[in-house]
Amino acid sequence: MNSLFRLLAILIAVAGLRCVAATPLAPTPPMGWNSWDSYGLTVTEAEFKANVSWFHQHLQPLGWQYVVVDEGWYLRNPGQKGAAQGFVMDPDGRYLVADNRFPSAAAGAGFKPLADYVHSLGLMFGLHIIRGIPREAVEKNLPIAGSAFHAAEAANTADTCSWNSDNYGLKANAAAQAYYDSIAKLYAGWGVDFIKVDCISKPYQADEIHMMSAALGKSGRPIVLSLSPGPTPIDEAEDLRKYAQLWRISDDMWDTWPAPEGKTFPAGLVRQFALTAKWAPHIETGHWPDADMLPLGYLGPRPGWGEARSSRLTADESRTLMTLWSMARSPLVIGSNLTRIDPATEGLYTNPEVIAVDQHSRENRELSRNGSVAVWTAAPDSGGGGYLAIFNLGDAAQEVNYGWKDVGLPEGGHAVRDLWARKDLGSAASLKTELAPHASVLYRVR
Repeated sequence: MNSLFRLLAILIAVAGLRCVAATPLAPTPPMGWNSWDSYGLTVTEAEFKANVSWFHQHLQPLGWQYVVVDEGWYLRNPGQKGAAQGFVMDPDGRYLVADNRFPSAAAGAGFKPLADYVHSLGLMFGLHIIRGIPREAVEKNLPIAGSAFHAAEAANTADTCSWNSDNYGLKANAAAQAYYDSIAKLYAGWGVDFIKVDCISKPYQADEIHMMSAALGKSGRPIVLSLSPGPTPIDEAEDLRKYAQLWRISDDMWDTWPAPEGKTFPAGLVRQFALTAKWAPHIETGHWPDADMLPLGYLGPRPGWGEARSSRLTADESRTLMTLWSMARSPLVIGSNLTRIDPATEGLYTNPEVIAVDQHSRENRELSRNGSVAVWTAAPDSGGGGYLAIFNLGDAAQEVNYGWKDVGLPEGGHAVRDLWARKDLGSAASLKTELAPHASVLYRVR
């Protein structure tokens, strides 16, 4: 009888695992807030909680879910150089939380108290890391938790991130896998739901991506894997589908319309049109090309790039950004300081009809590009009709005039709804409008 019960227990467990495996970790593009654009390396627990509180009250009811502590949470003195940054690390070479900035992490609690607070609000807690293993851990040849290996066996000392050399990259060996297993287990114990791994997509670090994905899979907790920064090579699309839930398609995207000639940083909004169009065929449930954060509203007091400021994007450009991200089903991750949000920026984040395009559409693609005018289409998951976005990428006003056949719809009259205005425009036999420079429209057409 005991053997029968054991067999039944095994069958039930296997069935449960299959059900879990059949549910994607990120069934829709993640929507959340990240500390980098407004706080850089320096966010404190009080600042994080203040933003989370606003997020919980105003955005969570619309489906926004993730709140993420970005880079530098293990630094006592961010902004210094080298060892003066005050790295906090355990005896097994794993970064720990700087409790002078996150007091709830005192006494070795790590991020668990903060994650518990986030979870108590019904939200998901995320964390940024840089790939690899701390230099200090390698120099001291510290042991790797849960294994017989030591840090020097895992580290590739010839490999450092081009813009942050605090870590060494990892070799493709069992010691490196053990190190990633050890930090994944640590983060799972803290209650982390989302990991953004930086300096891993460009150049494409396939071995480390595979090892990190495997480590998260063994951690005992469902954790979304986000890869950064881009541009991630598009010829790795198949590999990405196997190992990650989202990946950056560009370098960091800040509050600029153009981009520096011959450079990838900052990405510049206008460049995102070609990149999102290229990646659109690879949009897939559970796997999302990521056009980067939303640098709108107030970016400060200590932004990750430049001086504290209100976004330099115009109102038209800001709406164009949100329209493109939604039509391309990019993750929507806010960079604004939510404690200083203005009504116009709040309106960009809280339009349920625009959010529905990002979260519940299919067949998303750039239909045409004619000079400075780009046209995107998508199909709603339910309710019929189609989504239509038209963008003026030029520096002068542009009149656009399309027959319905030009945008893939049958000829005749169609009911048109302006999603940004949340207003029905009536039936029309064609589409005619004038767009200001860098402006856009977003319609549902039935």
